[in-house]
Amino acid sequence: MPSLSRRRFLQISTGAAGLAAAGCLSGPKVPEWIGPAEAADEIRTIPTYCDVCFWKCGAIATTRNGRLWKIEGNPRDPLSRGRLCPRGTGGVGAHFDRTRLTSPLIRRQQRGAEEWVEVTWGEALDHIAGKMLEIKERYGPEAMALFSHGIGANFLKHTLKAFGTPNQTAPSYAQCRGPRDVGFTLTFGEEVGTPERTDIRNARCLVLIGSHLGENMHNSQVQDFAEAVGQGASIIVVDPRFSVAASKARWYLPIKPGTDLALLLAWMNVLVQEGLYDKEYVAQHGFGFDAFAAEIAAYTPEWAYPATGIQPEVIRATAREMASHRPATLVHPGRHATWYGDDAQRSRAVALLNALLGSWGRKGGFYTPASVDIPAYPYPPYPASTKGKVDNPEHKYPFADGTLTTGIREATLTGKPYPIKGWMVYATNLIHTLPAPEETIRAIQNLDLLVVIDVIPSEIAGWADVVLPETVYLERWDDLNTEGFREPFVSLRQPVVEAPGNQKPNWWIARELALRLGLGAWYPWKTVEEYLDHRLQAAGYRLADLRTQGVITGPAQPLYFEDGVPAEFPTPSGKIEFWSPQLAAAGFDPVPKFKAPEEPPAGAFRLLFGRSPVHTFSRTQTNPVLGSIQDENEVWVNADVARRQGWVDGAYVRLRNQDGVISNRVKVRATERIRGDCVYMIHGFGHTAKGLPPAFRKGASDNLLVTRYAVDPLMGGTGMNVNFVTLEAEG
Repeated sequence: MPSLSRRRFLQISTGAAGLAAAGCLSGPKVPEWIGPAEAADEIRTIPTYCDVCFWKCGAIATTRNGRLWKIEGNPRDPLSRGRLCPRGTGGVGAHFDRTRLTSPLIRRQQRGAEEWVEVTWGEALDHIAGKMLEIKERYGPEAMALFSHGIGANFLKHTLKAFGTPNQTAPSYAQCRGPRDVGFTLTFGEEVGTPERTDIRNARCLVLIGSHLGENMHNSQVQDFAEAVGQGASIIVVDPRFSVAASKARWYLPIKPGTDLALLLAWMNVLVQEGLYDKEYVAQHGFGFDAFAAEIAAYTPEWAYPATGIQPEVIRATAREMASHRPATLVHPGRHATWYGDDAQRSRAVALLNALLGSWGRKGGFYTPASVDIPAYPYPPYPASTKGKVDNPEHKYPFADGTLTTGIREATLTGKPYPIKGWMVYATNLIHTLPAPEETIRAIQNLDLLVVIDVIPSEIAGWADVVLPETVYLERWDDLNTEGFREPFVSLRQPVVEAPGNQKPNWWIARELALRLGLGAWYPWKTVEEYLDHRLQAAGYRLADLRTQGVITGPAQPLYFEDGVPAEFPTPSGKIEFWSPQLAAAGFDPVPKFKAPEEPPAGAFRLLFGRSPVHTFSRTQTNPVLGSIQDENEVWVNADVARRQGWVDGAYVRLRNQDGVISNRVKVRATERIRGDCVYMIHGFGHTAKGLPPAFRKGASDNLLVTRYAVDPLMGGTGMNVNFVTLEAEG
């Protein structure tokens, strides 16, 4: 099979329907960008909620003479509070993106041959349904798998469940938040949730460990962070890189990468040995504290210093700072928690530190979220699977409570425990998302069917058998958003403008495919408005009201134990488990233990990566608004290291990883704001799909260099900060 450096991606000629090869993507027929409004113009405002990231902030879109003009925060919405982040404000560019897919495409030659035919929606859906029924007849319905991202996948999930497959997954679990949620569940019996139940606005001390608030732009959290800083909260930032959040900190700890767990253990040691923890809270709610205290007795600041590079007196001072503000001290759980393979235990240490400070269920720590109860649509029961899920055979990862993307990929590669022969991929670019892209491509070669549903022709679309163009969020209805938050709410996404081409919304695609699969019983409604109104009326609301307001809030609920929230912990013991019988019974450490990470080879640097405040993963680089703000990434290199090696700030280099994979060219950012043993890049750049001219080879892809990963033994998450790179001159 071709290597990554020679792989061929989606190319569509600018001609009409017919064979397409060796050309460039023709953009949709969209209006030119429009200038300031004039008094005579027709101005309309339409509420919706954003889809540029998964936060789903309530928004109000404005059209001028029927054309999209701008988008702002909805002041009724608890998530946005009337403000959008830079990505949300730039969401108008998704509609005007000239790289957008415009019509369904079917591959006519072997996969990777770059020969396509533009077809009708009926032809495309008939082809998909026929292939799916063939797979079902030969291998069973479980041989189809769905990879997705975002609420837009809800109806596709419904269709695949009705088809009979339980194999549905999102990279947000095994490649992002899964270890965090497992670590907190093992400790408190509950996940942190999405949006995170962090009471940042009321925190008197906020501890950020590799959590880049201000760069990882989750709107309401960043607003709360600004409020906390403005109110004089003490900020402690632990990071190998001096981030935006670090610039607001009272204490900045430039930790050696991979040693965060050692610091967490030392902090807990100080709190326990000096009697600074919340004794009453621990005595009332804790389980196994004495055994826990004995386990961490050896983890002194002096023990942690050689590993972390943080002076013992700094470790003690910051631990005492946390204790002085408890219980309004919040050690942020982070989100992208897949780092080194011990991630669930590291996240459990974060949870235990919060428990010592008494912050779970307390003001300034973690509140109890509430949601509006909107009944589900009364569908028939889904058919039961006789095979079960494929991703975690024999419960190899005993605490995995989500479906593992890499588990499905492994089953596709090996055929064990049973074959996976069809993938449906919705709104996620697996080439840029899953570690070891070569493994993803090898798995694709074993498929009988790969369907990609997306807005732009990303790298994964280049390997598809069928590509279906979806409308962007400003052009479609979606399911109701009822996620738990400080204030219960339900918000609506509705069309603001029409799609510029032959794109279709996800609900229509899912329903039409289901009808062709003989699954009409699971789609008794004819339009999505009928579906939405049925659900809302069952809860005492009306779609007409929600269309006007965009958001309806429910009655206020208590947030903290002191307000009357029951102090309940759904663990086996019914308490906060400092020493975990669950882990001990499964053969794991009941209290986290530090294991030193692998050191970089001589002359190499650990590769770290993160987020941009104006981009979402690899999905927005072709957005004309957001792309104009940042069209390529940089590689952060310590200024002293750059000077010694002759790397000039702004010069282009290439990165070579430990397995010989070489990146696109990328600019050097020589800075004192990073340690000398690592380099850092923003994720999502370095596109190699030729159908994305604005982003083609702009910057470098960190994911291309992630050829190795460390699997978390508790839950199967993929730690990806275990790759090392050297820098080479561009030539």
